[in-house]
Amino acid sequence: MDKQIKAPLLTMQGVCKSFGKLEVLKGISLTVSQGEVVAVIGPSGSGKSTLLRCATLLEHIDSGCIRYGDLTMAEGSPAVYADKQTLQKIRTQFGLVFQNFNLFPHFSVLRNLTEAPVRVLGQPKEEAEVSAGRLLEKVGLADRADAYPYQLSGGQQQRVAIARALALNPGLLFFDEPTSALDPELTGEILKVIRSLAADHMTMVIVTHEMAFARDVADRVIFMDGGVIVEEGLPEEVLGRPRNERTRAFLERFNQG
Repeated sequence: MDKQIKAPLLTMQGVCKSFGKLEVLKGISLTVSQGEVVAVIGPSGSGKSTLLRCATLLEHIDSGCIRYGDLTMAEGSPAVYADKQTLQKIRTQFGLVFQNFNLFPHFSVLRNLTEAPVRVLGQPKEEAEVSAGRLLEKVGLADRADAYPYQLSGGQQQRVAIARALALNPGLLFFDEPTSALDPELTGEILKVIRSLAADHMTMVIVTHEMAFARDVADRVIFMDGGVIVEEGLPEEVLGRPRNERTRAFLERFNQG
């Protein structure tokens, strides 16, 4: 990829997370730079989604350090989190797109997009609606602003979810298996939107099982297994010439499946 990789937007160092006796993240260290697209792959239960949930304040880490730019979210052993004001500031730095859309069912598409900018950023409603219109155009849904989620296909709902994540103008966008809840014929429309974001130099971390897509869009691929990063590198290296036996075994099983 011919991209200018800039300063780190996200830094995770030695991040550990357990649920009871189950150790899910075992000292994860990861840096994501501005303009970079990072694909995270690995078997179920490897810690991929937990990694995203910890990075986006949906789960608290046990120990380690997470920073967004020069803002520290949490650090130490046990981890101590920043004050409420700093965490609020950090929340505006990222957007998260879930597997299952998570749209507000009782809000129109337009209001799904304008609710956070108006309430969180204090943006005037008219201004938020103009921005939302532009975002809906970007994801190919300019004509569905007045529709409700139940009136949309799964692919359309996921495109609205992407537009909603972009509405706060985040520096970094996380995707947690954005196509896993979709029929195969709807997957292409989501991948097309993500490709267009990559072309616009949007910084993204994408947990995905779409290997061809990861090879096509990512600047770097990370393979996780058993709560650790087993291997990372350029897509053609990790997916085409993996060095680690665990990576090779996963890709062979995946390709057979």
